[in-house]
Amino acid sequence: MGRKRAVLALEDGSYFIGYAFGAEGTTGGELVFNTAMTGYQEILTDPSYKGQIVVMTYTQIGNYGVNAQDVESDAVQVNGFVVKEAFSFYSNPRAEKSLHEYLKEYGVVGIEGIDTRALVKKIRERGTLKGVISTEGSPEELVKAARALPDISELSLVDQVATDRLYFWKDGKTDRPPEGEGPLIAVIDFGVKFNILRLLAREGARVAVVPPSEAEEAIKELEPDALFFSNGPGDPERAVQGIRLARRELGKRPLMGICLGCQILALALGGRTYKLKFGHHGANHPVKDLRTGKVEITSQNHNFAVDPASLPKGVEVTHLNLLDNTVEGIRLGEEVFAVQYHPEDSPGPHDSFYLFKEFVRMAER
Repeated sequence: MGRKRAVLALEDGSYFIGYAFGAEGTTGGELVFNTAMTGYQEILTDPSYKGQIVVMTYTQIGNYGVNAQDVESDAVQVNGFVVKEAFSFYSNPRAEKSLHEYLKEYGVVGIEGIDTRALVKKIRERGTLKGVISTEGSPEELVKAARALPDISELSLVDQVATDRLYFWKDGKTDRPPEGEGPLIAVIDFGVKFNILRLLAREGARVAVVPPSEAEEAIKELEPDALFFSNGPGDPERAVQGIRLARRELGKRPLMGICLGCQILALALGGRTYKLKFGHHGANHPVKDLRTGKVEITSQNHNFAVDPASLPKGVEVTHLNLLDNTVEGIRLGEEVFAVQYHPEDSPGPHDSFYLFKEFVRMAER
């Protein structure tokens, strides 16, 4: 891998000079940092990161390569990737190529060799910042380009990652409806991660994945036993189709949401959401289940949260983040529940897998 100069320029006027890896060129987006030590391939392919440049806090990234199995979608979704040290020499019998080759294949620009500790400290203190990574142009020009980027709340990012056609899931995507007697769950795809589909199927559900724009017609045709509102990128208030659908389906069948899906259900129930200072992105966030007192170690990836004071009577807050007391789960009666964290995350803690079993049992009833 060559050592071509690259620049990361931020809207606050600061910039970092390092080396390019992956594709060459220019990319921009909102900077967030992720505290996970492993799972960079799952992070790169998580559709919830669309529109964002991800900064990894762990120092060495790429040392076990990448492969075709450990993905959460069909493509690399991040706008850019920032690491302290990108390994071009990997050691893993499952690996098929290097991180550099992988990003280059998908046209994603990365930068390494910068002080990621200083960058993360800046984001923690200032909040999320818009930035540009480039192998072209001067730092001053790139700062201007970063300032000119639109706010992520102005972008319709779900449209860029949601499926454009209905498909089914059984050990992978298929056009054939899965056989069996398990409940049929329609997953409304705002940027769904594959492991959500895997775990629903593992619990015995028949899984259909539906575009938000065609969800109403698909539900009439499929007559599913339950609806699942998936994770996804961007401001939940822009997911208008999902909010309207959730309102129409309340009381008709069980509903579950994860991440953006949690925020969509909260908005449909009459609540509000707000943007966090720098979001939650990482693999070891403690979350307390208020019903049982149990603490789960969770993986998280969200920039927005539900305002508990806005939730109407009858909507219960079920989970809290023990780091900052933000809402991590809500419930309405026995047929609507959602969590803000990612119980399906892989690699990651398995503490919350029980939620998929609970939802499939609700669909069966």
